[in-house]
Amino acid sequence: MTYLETIEKAIKVMRNGGIILYPTDTIWGIGCDATREDTVEKIYKLKERKDRKSMLVVVSNSEMIADYVQEVPSIAWELLDAANDPLTIIYPGAVKLANNLVSSDKSIGIRVCKSEFCKDLISRFRKPIVSTSANISGNTFPKNFQEIDRKIKTGVDYICDVPQIKLSPGKPSSIIKIGLGNEIKIIRK
Repeated sequence: MTYLETIEKAIKVMRNGGIILYPTDTIWGIGCDATREDTVEKIYKLKERKDRKSMLVVVSNSEMIADYVQEVPSIAWELLDAANDPLTIIYPGAVKLANNLVSSDKSIGIRVCKSEFCKDLISRFRKPIVSTSANISGNTFPKNFQEIDRKIKTGVDYICDVPQIKLSPGKPSSIIKIGLGNEIKIIRK
């Protein structure tokens, strides 16, 4: 399957309510349409996640953030411009996303993907995609495709077959939370 065929197949699966396994700019992720509660629920079940801890979403560019957050704190733009490594920012006031994806305080973690594959996938899909580590809840995250639990591999509707070594460095992103007053809290370095 060609690069574009892989992207088109993943999009078709997500549009039809399915979940995918795909390499990101950090680690392998389980993804779906971030605006659909039914597909988000499938990911919670696959990961055996009982706590309903919110998951992050990935977008193809920083302009997409404003479509899914009521008000982007001004410091976020500076942080995004300065970040060399993958950075997830938790924003207040999530909008137009699946309710079961958004945290109880109405915040959402969003990362602008840096990998070409993710950017192309999201740009063509035209919506944010859920990105959660490809592991059963409580287990360590896999650093490469071979470490992904068979239950995850067989539980998704489609596995994006792209050269993983070039796309997924095996390290999760840094996470910070920003308030509307530009206050910053480091969640994960």
